[in-house]
Amino acid sequence: MSDKSYDVIVIGAGPGGYVCAIRAAQLGMKVACVEKRTALGGTCLNVGCIPSKALLAASEKYESAGHHFEDMGVKVSGLKLDLPKMMSFKGKVIADNTKGIEFLFKKNKIDWLKGEGSIPAPGKVAVNGETYDARHIVIATGSDVTPLPGITIDEKQIVSSTGALELEKVPDHMVVIGAGVIGLELGTVWRRLGAKVTVIEYLDRILPGMDLETAKATQKVLEKQGIDFKLGSKVTSAEAGKKKVTLSIEPAAGGKAESMEGDIVLVAVGRKPHTASLGLDKAGVKLDNRGRVETNDHFETSIKGIYAIGDAIKGAMLAHKAEDEGVVLAEMLAGQSGHIDYDCIPGVVYTHPEVAAVGKTEEQLKEAGIAYKVGKFPFMANGRARSMNATDGFVKILADAKTDRVLGVHILGAEAGTMIAECVLAMEFGASAEDIARTCHAHPTLNEAVKEAALAVDGRPIHI
Repeated sequence: MSDKSYDVIVIGAGPGGYVCAIRAAQLGMKVACVEKRTALGGTCLNVGCIPSKALLAASEKYESAGHHFEDMGVKVSGLKLDLPKMMSFKGKVIADNTKGIEFLFKKNKIDWLKGEGSIPAPGKVAVNGETYDARHIVIATGSDVTPLPGITIDEKQIVSSTGALELEKVPDHMVVIGAGVIGLELGTVWRRLGAKVTVIEYLDRILPGMDLETAKATQKVLEKQGIDFKLGSKVTSAEAGKKKVTLSIEPAAGGKAESMEGDIVLVAVGRKPHTASLGLDKAGVKLDNRGRVETNDHFETSIKGIYAIGDAIKGAMLAHKAEDEGVVLAEMLAGQSGHIDYDCIPGVVYTHPEVAAVGKTEEQLKEAGIAYKVGKFPFMANGRARSMNATDGFVKILADAKTDRVLGVHILGAEAGTMIAECVLAMEFGASAEDIARTCHAHPTLNEAVKEAALAVDGRPIHI
């Protein structure tokens, strides 16, 4: 095999791409990964999941020190925000993570082809004027910010999530367009640091696609924290002036427009697959009407030997979904079998408290005509939550009315993103609510609320 010939070339070094590359290399294949950024890790590690969680963690500590430590007998005086230092902390977190991926590439003898990749023909990948041969090509190019008609993102006054992670000062008023995961997470960061935050959403609810009862409870918690919501509203324009951005807002159902001013406007209405620059039309790879790469059950596209995973294909745009697909695809290319149960892919919103979910919502079960039982348990009745002064929220388990099999779990509360793992594991193994209820949970832990919710499915919780 020549220096320009590989078993697998992965285009994109985000979570799906770099994990696929590492697993393929572990299985003995000669692997290269194409990445145009100066650092590995894709959107997630550079301008997405990791930096946003660094700011979420730092801003949460700042908020707690200023408003909540005193409730537990810890008095703080002279509290000050050092935003440049906080941004420096975020930068170090990013650098440590991306350098870690670079180390893993070297460890597994994966070649990093630096530059933007395209597919001029089946079995060929072009990068910076050089053409490489590959038995298997994996498209793992992730996604981009979805634009909003009538609004120009300048990353200064009107920003995407990328710009919202790089603000040089706390805005007096941040207007967030979109009440999804990204909008709520970044909105809470800047609200904690002192900004007034208004969230505008086209739908009549926040967190589209999540369990409605959980979403409504989340909205109430965030409103108590000082976030204003303007639901059922459509932003038709945003004009940046010298100091302020003026927005025109109409009711989604139609009606009289109104205006609103903000220092910073964050456009967070979703993401779209990044596939336009790959030259897929020349290679004959088919896309659907949303620009996603069409694949079969083995991630293979319409062209033999070309595959796609992650945000570039249908399904939830989640890093861990892409990672699992990358591992399964690499193992399939090595002749092994692989499987993903897409009903067991968790989703997490890293607000405070967190929101986590796996499986079906009540709305989905009703639409499908599936009879189900509900078990709920509030964190107010959990000893560990009380000792942490973190009693907002609940655990909600949905189980099949006949078989008791767990169909969905929805958690609003402290550390929900960690707690959901138990529920995902239970669902992967087809557990019933009774199985969870009969499993011994350490005391005192937040996870006892999961056990109590499972008991509540059968109408026999202990602590309420």
